[in-house]
Amino acid sequence: MKQTETPLFDMLMNWKRMNPLSFHVPGHKNGKVFPNKADDLFASILSIDVTELDGLDDLHEPEGAIKRAQQLTAHLYGCDTSYFLVGGSTAGNLAMIMATCFDGDTVFVQRNSHKSIIHGLEMANAHAVFLTPDVDEQANVPVGLTLETIKEAYEAYPQAKALILTNPNYYGMTIDLEAIIQFAHEKEIAVLVDEAHGAHFGIGEPFPKSALSLGADVVVQSAHKTLPALTMGSYLHVSSRYVHKHRLKTYLTMLQSSSPSYPIMASLDLARYYLAKVKESEKKDLIDFIQAFRSALAQIQSIRVIEPSHNYELDPLKVVIQSTVGLSGFELQALLEEEQIYTELADEKNVLFVMPLSPFFNISKVTSAVSKATQKTIQAAGDRDPQVELKHVAPYSSLAFSYKKMARSSTRYIHMEQAVGRIAAESITPYPPGIPAVMKGEKITTLHMAEIMRLLDAGARFHGGNRLEYRQVLVFKNRE
Repeated sequence: MKQTETPLFDMLMNWKRMNPLSFHVPGHKNGKVFPNKADDLFASILSIDVTELDGLDDLHEPEGAIKRAQQLTAHLYGCDTSYFLVGGSTAGNLAMIMATCFDGDTVFVQRNSHKSIIHGLEMANAHAVFLTPDVDEQANVPVGLTLETIKEAYEAYPQAKALILTNPNYYGMTIDLEAIIQFAHEKEIAVLVDEAHGAHFGIGEPFPKSALSLGADVVVQSAHKTLPALTMGSYLHVSSRYVHKHRLKTYLTMLQSSSPSYPIMASLDLARYYLAKVKESEKKDLIDFIQAFRSALAQIQSIRVIEPSHNYELDPLKVVIQSTVGLSGFELQALLEEEQIYTELADEKNVLFVMPLSPFFNISKVTSAVSKATQKTIQAAGDRDPQVELKHVAPYSSLAFSYKKMARSSTRYIHMEQAVGRIAAESITPYPPGIPAVMKGEKITTLHMAEIMRLLDAGARFHGGNRLEYRQVLVFKNRE
């Protein structure tokens, strides 16, 4: 197949050139009805913000340009079928779980999964067994699972039907999944991978290998995170004998809008085209540029740049820095923002830069701004030297309440000091990265409360935990 094609984008450009008269939705009528103050910004994109008209194909039953664009995507990534997602990787994660996991099925789930994975498990009413990942000592963040942990869980739950992995993690740390996938398939366990941060892995070295190339059954990628695609634009890829494609497509139809965004879909077509035409020389230039940026950052007083560990491969597009004078990542990020340097996320220790696939900024200018920001860090930090350490927990665990029981149980708020030993009735999720600190249905431990308190004091934002400011959490009234 010719990866130089952009069938969906070309179709929309032909439509725009026709200058058609609109008596259909959407209400902006190809941009003719819109506030004047926003015309300059929106006019161009509104002209291709169309609906499922004759000749413009239909995402849910594609026969023309959308079908061709998805086929080109599958060809590039080396899978049987690719689907365009207009609701982000969230829609793909939900669909792959619903298509694979039935009521009561035992499912192995990587503990540091995005909240959309947890929501999918609840929708499927699966029996989730959460597997604890290894922790990187430098960044102090969970990375990925070991084969030994999965084997130990399998000994306890040989009836498991699926294994849900997150790789890479938000920080670009990527483990070798080949042996894990091979073991799962030997046990006839489907492997579903949230590869949201790895859409660019498809172009090969020096980037890590995609789970697709290692035999995963379903892989979901957020094209908008690292490729030139509009926000919410994502891919779902499938190559599997364990996942029924018709069932998967049915759930995608249920979970995605019946009026999908044509600009988002066109951007997915263009993102695939962009990725396909990246040359080896361009990749080398990019890696040299990123290494120069990392080296320049490493020269700045009061910060360190995290280097890859022998336990994982680090995606070159992710650059993680830390304060060496005791500032939290949240505080360091705030200082950077004072100099108009906006990073992807901060946590208790780290600040994450997501690099572009093509150099677009002046290294000296950016590092000068970073240096100016960090000049304030010594004064801001004083003599602090906070020690943040993720506590080691059991290799696997399950929820205290089933999802069905949770749906029937009453709840109430109690003070955090009284919550230990109770069953959480809400997930409390620092965002980003969107990984629950405590999950709905989980028995609350002292470690959970200590982590949440630490994050609160450090200035983290949360999804869930609506009364954390009053030091209250929602629990189920019944204890068991």
